[in-house]
Amino acid sequence: MTHPNGAILIGAREESGSSTFTAHNPTTGEALDGAFAEADESHVDAVCKLAAQAAQGFADLEPEARGAFLEAAADAIMDIGDDLIVTAMAESGLPRARLEGERGRTCNQLRLFAEEVRQGLWLDATIDPAMPDRQPPRADLRRANQAVGPVAVFGASNFPLAFSVAGGDTASALAAGCPVVVKGHPAHPGTGELVARAVRSAVAKSGLHEGVFSYLPGTANALGEALVRDPRIAAVGLTGSRGGGLALAKIAASREVPIPVYAEMSSINPVCLMPEALAKRATALGEGFAGSLTMGAGQFCTNPGIVLTLGGEGYEEFVRAASEALSAGQPAVMLTQDIHRNYEAAVSRLDDHRATNRVATGGKGDGPNQCTAAVFAVSGEDFLADSALSDEVFGAASIIVQCSDLAQMRAVLAAMEGQLTITFQSEPEDEPSVAELLPVARDRCGRVLFNGWPTGVEVCRAMIHGGPFPATTDTRTTSVGTLAMMRFVRPVCYQDTPEGLLPPALRQANPLNIPRRVDGRMELAQ
Repeated sequence: MTHPNGAILIGAREESGSSTFTAHNPTTGEALDGAFAEADESHVDAVCKLAAQAAQGFADLEPEARGAFLEAAADAIMDIGDDLIVTAMAESGLPRARLEGERGRTCNQLRLFAEEVRQGLWLDATIDPAMPDRQPPRADLRRANQAVGPVAVFGASNFPLAFSVAGGDTASALAAGCPVVVKGHPAHPGTGELVARAVRSAVAKSGLHEGVFSYLPGTANALGEALVRDPRIAAVGLTGSRGGGLALAKIAASREVPIPVYAEMSSINPVCLMPEALAKRATALGEGFAGSLTMGAGQFCTNPGIVLTLGGEGYEEFVRAASEALSAGQPAVMLTQDIHRNYEAAVSRLDDHRATNRVATGGKGDGPNQCTAAVFAVSGEDFLADSALSDEVFGAASIIVQCSDLAQMRAVLAAMEGQLTITFQSEPEDEPSVAELLPVARDRCGRVLFNGWPTGVEVCRAMIHGGPFPATTDTRTTSVGTLAMMRFVRPVCYQDTPEGLLPPALRQANPLNIPRRVDGRMELAQ
């Protein structure tokens, strides 16, 4: 069995820290075997120095070579075998099937980015040839995207593989040509180190500069803060809490040279149950809602934390079906003791709220850190009167908002903060009402769904996993899908530049054989 040894990975070098920490099994609450080094500011300086040294060469690497590196990283992660799954199960409490699926997603997205790099659309190569006979004459102008430089990535608690060491932020940054320094999440350090070693092995196998990838384990907030402050870091990727994302964004904005922090933070993902859908599909909707709510103990960023309804036919049946499905389910273990404690406190506040009424409760377990689902009901008027009711609860808790009419449902949506998703459960007869709500919905989220559930995010070219604040710190971006690369590139224009000094994407012969816009017309690759 492959075991992590608790090292700090500074490029190809390994170091130990002056202190160590341990991981805990959330299912038992017990400390796991093994000690992990605490990285500090001296290690931050070392990895950032290496990343800066690697930056230009990695940015200039031909697409084929960078694609092959990403595929090598995917292969290396798969080659860890069952040791990765067993370690992640022990550190996260997540079941085998979930983690095996997450490993597949992690490797598939690396391969998807490899394909995207080779196709070259992300370069947005644009050429406006010189027009010397025009008055005034036009210079030869050519534009393409280039990597911004070293990127700091923070591992996520709720996805130890797909949003952590080699997850979407890392994969998209590497695809864009940016060296990556990962601050590992302390809840799953063994998992993180195994994946980090796999990525590092792909760096070596591909003959790349060792500074292309480094890994810093640690529990202290000061470690992440030092990483964001380092002047060699050009951008930050994070999936985490609203408080953590805003703290890092504040540090990044206060630097002598400010940098962007692309943080995916907080979302309650409203689901609108339209009248005809509720009347025709109440039982199926209740069961589907319960399944989405409790998936992963409600620790998905797309957990349906709010349901909007006009009541009427099917409402009681929906609540009954959801209640029965929740009470029959087995409670899942939450990721950490702190997450479970915060969840219990948030549910207690909802129980004590003057305007809420608990209408469904999940099954109760007898072990530590288990999540008992809870669903509450509140009137639209009371919901609008207290903004605290729209606060995210990280876990399997949701509020059904009983709106008096369509105008109030629209007002509730309009009062929402930015969201990752908004869902409509509707029938054709509901479309006129949905048409009144849709403009509000699309202004407040990154993804609008119909007749599905928000949990489950496909990794593809069209996906947007982002949204207006506080869903993310930058509403123009996504942390999932190939568009995620755009966070880590910037456009550069070349004017009257000698052919031999142009980047390959802009040379006249198109040596990369990529699609380009030339004099306003798209020319496809041959």
